[in-house]
Amino acid sequence: MRVHVVSDVHGNSRDLATAGDGADALVCLGDLVLFLDYADHSRGIFPDLFGAANAAALVELRTDRRFGEARALGRRLWGELDPTGDGRESVIEAAVRRQYAELFAAFPNPTYATYGNVDIPSLWPEYAGEGTTVLDGQRVEIGGRVFGFVGGGLATPVPPQARNSARRTGGTPIPYLLSDEEYAAKIEALGEVDVLCTHIPPDVPELCYDTVARRFERGSAALLHAIRTTRPRYSLFGHVHQPLARRVRLGGTECVNVGHFNATGTPYVLEW
Repeated sequence: MRVHVVSDVHGNSRDLATAGDGADALVCLGDLVLFLDYADHSRGIFPDLFGAANAAALVELRTDRRFGEARALGRRLWGELDPTGDGRESVIEAAVRRQYAELFAAFPNPTYATYGNVDIPSLWPEYAGEGTTVLDGQRVEIGGRVFGFVGGGLATPVPPQARNSARRTGGTPIPYLLSDEEYAAKIEALGEVDVLCTHIPPDVPELCYDTVARRFERGSAALLHAIRTTRPRYSLFGHVHQPLARRVRLGGTECVNVGHFNATGTPYVLEW
C-alpha cells in the first residue's frame, strides 16, 4: 500500500494535480488557500487585490517584525479598496472560492482531506467531488490501517476583536481556529488509530519552531497526550513551514512534518 500525504498546499494546484501519481490514495492535511506567498510576491489573494509591489512591502515589514507598520499599510490599502469595510469578507470569500474551484479539481480519486487553519470549512462541501472524503474528528480505514483526522488550528490568547482587526487590516484570514477544549475533544473522539493526521503538530518545541519566521507556532498538548497514551504508528502534520526538526520519535510513534507542499511540490510517501 502506498499513500501520499501533503499539507500547506497554499494554491499550488499545478503540483497537486500530480501529487497522487503512483499512490493508492492521497491524504491532504489542509491549508489550501494562498493569501500571500513570501517567496513569490505576485501570488495570492493579497497581491491580486493590491499588487505585487504592495505585497512585497508587506512581506518586508513583517519579516523585519515591524508589525505596527504592516497593519497600517493593510488598513490604508483596504480603506482605498473598500472605504466602508462592509465588503471585505465577501471579497476574500470570492477569491477563496476561485482557488478552491481549481484546487479541488486537482485532487485525485481517492483523496482524504481535512482543514487547515486558513481554510473555510463551510465552503468545502461545494467543491469536494465524489472521490474526495472530508474528515474532521473522524476515522477512516485505508489499506487495512485506521487513519484519524483532526483539522484546523488552535486559537491564540489574542482577544477576538484583535483577531478580527488583523483580518481587516491586511493580515491573513484565519477562519478555522478552535479552542484548546474543542480541539482536545476532537482528538479524544478518535480513540486508537494507526495514523493520526492533523494540520498542526504536537506540542513539541523542535516541531513547532519555524526557523525562518523565528517564532514558535502553536502545537497541541492534547495531540501530544494522545500520541503518548494511544501510541499510533505515525503522527502526520504540517503547518510549520520550516521546522527545526521534521521528524521526532515519541515512544513507538514517528512524528513527521510532511512538508510545505507549496514550496516543495513533493508529497510525503507512506508505504506498508
